[in-house]
Amino acid sequence: MPSREHTPEAEYFDVIIIGAGLSGIGAACHLSKNCPQKTFALLEGRESMGGTWDLFRYPGIRSDSDMYTLGYNFKPWTNAKGIADGKDIREYIQQAAAENNIEPHIRYSSRVRQANWHSPSGTWQLTVTHSLTGKTQHYVCNFMLSCTGYYNYDQGYSPEFPGSEQFNGQIIHPQKWPENLDYHGKKVVVIGSGATAVTVVPAMADKAAHVTMLQRSPSYIMSIPQDDIMINGLRKILPERWVYRITRTRNIAFSWLMYNYCKTFPNSARRLIYKLNKKELGDDFDMKHFTPKYNPWEERLCAVPDGDMFSAIREKKVSVVTDHIERITEHGIQLKSGEHLEADIIITATGLEIELLGKMQVSLDQQPFSVTDKMVYRGFLMQDLPNAGMVFGYTNASWTLKADLITEWMCRLLNHMDRSGQSVVVPHNSDQQIQHRPFLDIESGYVQRAERLLPKQGSKMPWKLAQNYLLDLLMLRFGKVNDANLKFSKSEIPLEKSRNNPQALFPAKKQAKEQQGSQKITEPKTAASA
Repeated sequence: MPSREHTPEAEYFDVIIIGAGLSGIGAACHLSKNCPQKTFALLEGRESMGGTWDLFRYPGIRSDSDMYTLGYNFKPWTNAKGIADGKDIREYIQQAAAENNIEPHIRYSSRVRQANWHSPSGTWQLTVTHSLTGKTQHYVCNFMLSCTGYYNYDQGYSPEFPGSEQFNGQIIHPQKWPENLDYHGKKVVVIGSGATAVTVVPAMADKAAHVTMLQRSPSYIMSIPQDDIMINGLRKILPERWVYRITRTRNIAFSWLMYNYCKTFPNSARRLIYKLNKKELGDDFDMKHFTPKYNPWEERLCAVPDGDMFSAIREKKVSVVTDHIERITEHGIQLKSGEHLEADIIITATGLEIELLGKMQVSLDQQPFSVTDKMVYRGFLMQDLPNAGMVFGYTNASWTLKADLITEWMCRLLNHMDRSGQSVVVPHNSDQQIQHRPFLDIESGYVQRAERLLPKQGSKMPWKLAQNYLLDLLMLRFGKVNDANLKFSKSEIPLEKSRNNPQALFPAKKQAKEQQGSQKITEPKTAASA
């Protein structure tokens, strides 16, 4: 998709969305429908939309949630596959953008380096680098929404394995998958046991000589059906929108019940998952490889469509090894148990690097602002940060369920501000009894590694993350938007002046300095998209 060239002059928009992935495109669709009076732009760091679903290209890339809940609430998922592959999800996002005329609003290859809140004008001043030309562009907006996701797009998490430089084959992280990788007839070892590993392992099994999943410890894995008899039946008699609503409601209810069953009765849930996996794998399989030490949903549960992972194991195309790596050798991996795994290709499905706001530097009136000691209001607005929100989905359900609710609430908030003549909103906590808690309540390794980089949640609403769609539905769709935790005001300089002359907010001397600095940047590592 071609990138757009921009003039150096500043542009003003009422709302700027950072990121054109699943969340960003969804937010733009909600904004265009619910706030048609607002001008907006999407700043996308890459050269195409799609975010995660455009970045990852490893074999088998797919959603780990069903598309009836991962899909937007305004656009039915009509594909026969409930668990979709990356290409289908990417096309779904593109269709949503086309149907809502979002494409003209996207500025590709636009990486946000700095965002400064200018109090007198009540606007955000964004300094953006065009990643292909290195030129600096300025944007001004009244409200800024970050849809950059939660991980570093430039690189994944790759532990240092002793001896890696000696390996005669290829060592590949799924985030940097080489185009047209030839693994036909090769021995492949995939390091990891999370969603990426259980996706790529069965996908490579048909062509590879053999695939070994090497895990330090097991994860919970459950098989879910790819074809749904109920959906197929409903499609014969009902319109697609009705089928989508019915299926979406059913799947939301089921996932909520399953999650709460696992959290309330962990021992019973462990036995159930063990029994289901044992049935898939057979009596002769050593179940230690699928018996985690933690309880279900203390880490995210992995889903495999039609049990493809289990089928590959039964057919002897895949083996699972639970052990620790001592070192990488010329021809494979030496384990601490003494076993040696032969490999032509090593895939390090070892996780992501957490990163919020796409490495964007945030400041208030040129004073640096850190999110790490701030709470998040309703899972959306940052404490003490004016007119700025972020989209962060559920960890125990589909991401988009929360993303839709957040952006709907944002539209309600913007419309309320317009009606009341206010231009600035700041979440503020005056309850000294509220305690800080980790933003994410799961124990996955990538979350634990990045806890110091994340904001906090509070011990009480509205600073506490419910991780509960039904509660959030009541709070975000039907709750009021002007409670005591929000401080509304009007900017000293009328917004109309910023709209008419955004260039005035960027003095010529400052622009020259920034332009000179941007010429030294070869590949700025900043905002991407969810």
